[in-house]
Amino acid sequence: MDTGQVSWEKYAAVLFDLDGVITPTAVVHMRAWAEMFNDYLHDRAPEQAPYTDADYYAYVDGKPRYDGVRDFLASRGLTLPEGTPDDPPEAETVCGLGNRKNDAFNEVLARDGVAAYPGSVAFLDHLRGLGTPLGVVSSSANAPSVLASAGLVDRFRTIVSGAVATEHRLAGKPAPDTFLFAAEQLGAAAADAVVLEDAVSGVRAGAAGGFGLVVGVDRGAGREALAAAGATLVVSDLAELVPGGAR
Repeated sequence: MDTGQVSWEKYAAVLFDLDGVITPTAVVHMRAWAEMFNDYLHDRAPEQAPYTDADYYAYVDGKPRYDGVRDFLASRGLTLPEGTPDDPPEAETVCGLGNRKNDAFNEVLARDGVAAYPGSVAFLDHLRGLGTPLGVVSSSANAPSVLASAGLVDRFRTIVSGAVATEHRLAGKPAPDTFLFAAEQLGAAAADAVVLEDAVSGVRAGAAGGFGLVVGVDRGAGREALAAAGATLVVSDLAELVPGGAR
């Protein structure tokens, strides 16, 4: 499908992933994950090769935080007790490592803030002109604070963050549950709604949910990987989705 063939006015809702789709916070997440995992490997498993960006895309990108910890450790043949979400960051548990990473992310966000991609703001402006209900579906519990930092929190009628998913016991991506929940909150059937995702796991979630359009945003995962995961359309920037915008 070509971007020019999309009639945005026919969709009842548009659901955005946050990191890497609206804001470049994926870079902050990647840095926080790398520091946390490499410190852990250095101290506890020095025989292991360092964590790399390739590990981020393969095991962490788009997933709930604790799932990312668990899946990366499993890729290296490592296991830790699960622990609980209340574990302190120094705890050597799956939840403890996840909380350690979250602390690092929040420190960077508070210090540096975050600005949305200009192309994403242009697309949000276009959808606002159409009156389309919008939602954010993010595995991050920090989604509201990131949107507030970017000055965009008032653009969305619903924000399904990692915290909301936990509260409602919704399975994380690549399961479609969080997207389906967001569509329901906006009064839209999946077949009449759009998902925009930059992570392979998120694209798989949109495809599994039977959404009317699944847009892959290639910020590093690769066009072929996003298409293979089920993206109907792949773009490099959301400006490409604005009628008359960049191609």
